[in-house]
Amino acid sequence: MNPTVTHSVDSDGIGWIVFDDPAARANVFTPAVFADLRAAIAALEAKTVRAVVVLSAKERIFIAGADLKWLSRAPDAATAAAISREGQACFELLARFKAPVVCAIHGACAGGGTEVALASHWRIASDARETVIGLPETTIGTIPGWGGTVRLPRLIGASAALDHILKGALLPAADALRAGLIDEVAPAAELKARAKAVALRLADSAGPTRATPPAAEAAYFDGLRAAVLRKTRGQEPALVAVVDLIAQNAGLPVDAALEAEARVFGEMTAGEVCKNLIHVFFLKEAVKKLTVDAWFPPVAASSVPAPFKKIGVVGAGVMGSGIAQWCAARGHDVVLRDVKPEFVERGLAVIRGVFDESVARKKMTPEAAAVGLARVKATTDWDGFGDCDLVIEAIVENVAAKQALFAELTKVVRPDCVLASNTSALPIEELAATASEPGRTIGVHFFNPVSRMPLVELVLSPHTARGTAERTLAFAKALGKTPVICRSSPGFLVTRVLFFYLNEACLLWEQGVATETLDAALRGWGWPMGPMRLIDEVGVDVADFIYGEMAHYFPGRFEGATICRRMLAAGMKGRKNGASSGFYTYAGAKEALNPAMAQFTPEAKSTLTAAAIIERLNRVMIDETKRVLDAGVLKSADDADFALLMGAGFPAFRGGLMRYAKSMGTI
Repeated sequence: MNPTVTHSVDSDGIGWIVFDDPAARANVFTPAVFADLRAAIAALEAKTVRAVVVLSAKERIFIAGADLKWLSRAPDAATAAAISREGQACFELLARFKAPVVCAIHGACAGGGTEVALASHWRIASDARETVIGLPETTIGTIPGWGGTVRLPRLIGASAALDHILKGALLPAADALRAGLIDEVAPAAELKARAKAVALRLADSAGPTRATPPAAEAAYFDGLRAAVLRKTRGQEPALVAVVDLIAQNAGLPVDAALEAEARVFGEMTAGEVCKNLIHVFFLKEAVKKLTVDAWFPPVAASSVPAPFKKIGVVGAGVMGSGIAQWCAARGHDVVLRDVKPEFVERGLAVIRGVFDESVARKKMTPEAAAVGLARVKATTDWDGFGDCDLVIEAIVENVAAKQALFAELTKVVRPDCVLASNTSALPIEELAATASEPGRTIGVHFFNPVSRMPLVELVLSPHTARGTAERTLAFAKALGKTPVICRSSPGFLVTRVLFFYLNEACLLWEQGVATETLDAALRGWGWPMGPMRLIDEVGVDVADFIYGEMAHYFPGRFEGATICRRMLAAGMKGRKNGASSGFYTYAGAKEALNPAMAQFTPEAKSTLTAAAIIERLNRVMIDETKRVLDAGVLKSADDADFALLMGAGFPAFRGGLMRYAKSMGTI
């Protein structure tokens, strides 16, 4: 078997350690890789070398971290702690090597890859876009376990180290240099030569000298711990554990600090939260390989689908303008239509606002934003739609209105133009019944706000052709969205399950469970916001409309709550489109319970506990998701979990709704 790590010594006495797993696209740490690395280090120790350079032969990845399947199989804390000690011991061989060790980083350098770099004596990274560096372990529910919590604080200080570890972000090389994670940046083409030059220089000197960063005060750690607990409500233990660990390790020698790290790593990695978040990681990775094959008869060979270039969007409201902006920002020419000039102008204002926000958040340069905005053309007629490759309707949720629009579009667009609906609840075959060539129709359900919500539901009607599905899937991926494919059905998955949940919360409210009690229970369980607050966010009008649709499509099983209808009659629309009154009132960033809700409050007061509320609302979601799966709307429970995580905000540390249900023995 070819080794995953090789070594050599050149004519100038420089040793080279090269990571290059021949059987994988990426280098990741496994027991075999550790064994190969130990062998390479031992071989160089036995030779006369002036210095060592560590690098990767992969084009885009230095080292992607640990093999997460390996980590997720750790049955208990002792086994996971042993994994930590193995990596620590291996990297200590680099840290204590007899000659200077230079780490030359090109491509993604995550987790264990960054810990290799930290164990080296000098770190140099390429300026390539694909070079990103960091310790993302907290994003999968554990902590850096191969020396990261020990070496990084000693390099840049505990405060800076914790800021980086808690965020779990991967930094571009220039940002990593400013943060002190690396020592220099070099052009990618010169990286190897520059690393050798640095190695020769260090070989002829006493090695790099570094200032000791200032120690953090105990009050800093206490304040940070309290802030983390407030943010996570204690549901993500690794974040609190790493604060405590770095605080405790501040005055310890390296060996004792590493042992403490191994113990905490073991506890976190063997825990349920880490295993759940690793599961979520793999759900996201699976989307990258998603195809339409499971939904259509097999074909002899599938050609690469022709990409959509020009996009038409009908409806310049919040959703339509959001879709138009996202498409334009990613290089598509867009034509945006609405029926009145003032609607068009309002949509363009929304688009400008999103571009401005992207610039303010440094997600886009002002020049790129200006180019993106210029790609959007607006109209009140059909000018520009004749050469569109895809048209997405985002008009009012009304079957008759959408059918009329599809009939009109058929007369305007090319025969090969794909016609899509952004409906969140209505069956695609009903909406597209008036379209010619129904094989080109499909649902493309974006979530609001489009600029922040990653999920897109691709909805296949009984008529959708394979080519239509393939082109639309490729389009969603090219937009940087995470798609899930489902069969057309009322509410598809996310809207159906989410609004069964929200309706059940409203029924509980009508039975005397207070707004703050409902929201506190679900926030405490892990949701980013409670159900009543979420209704305000999506719009009381939207909630009431979808309740009506669910009652229509699921008669006898969906008992629609009436509170949203009564709120609308009183002018309470939530927080949508500038409205500021619903279950809560809103004044800028401030929100408070709405005293006007007292006119609707039932006389009875419920004594349901938080646990009972959580169990009842979870049960509604689980039961409805089971029905969705039984009806073949989705292909797997993993698809359902992924969609609810990405589209509804289901708490990721729980691993997914159906995974949670299985762990609780309810399915």
